[in-house]
Amino acid sequence: MRKNKVMRTVAALALAAGTMTTVTATQAQAAEAAAVHGCNSGHVCLYPGAGWNNDRPTHTYYRYGAHNLRGMYGTYRIFNNQTGGATMRTCTGYNGTGCQGYLPAGQYIDKDMTPINSITLQP
Repeated sequence: MRKNKVMRTVAALALAAGTMTTVTATQAQAAEAAAVHGCNSGHVCLYPGAGWNNDRPTHTYYRYGAHNLRGMYGTYRIFNNQTGGATMRTCTGYNGTGCQGYLPAGQYIDKDMTPINSITLQP
């Protein structure tokens, strides 16, 4: 009798673990589906060159505000995968000074980053 109770408990735990694995996999799949060219939803991603770098961004930014850049020379593809109409800007100075234009959500641009020293993300 005790052995049957133990077996039922083990079976119930195995079923619960399987359910949790399924939920986790589904959440991961949903997050992956929201990624475009390897850039997660809500992020701004930079790719070296004028292409998608096999969907592997080398730099990603998520928080609003200024982000200083280092060692970025030549052309990069900048993809704004933010949501809710958030924009991003490139800036010639550090800490978000000397900013130019706005890149709307869902858009990308190929830009020479040599004179760019920071970017800003704003709602």
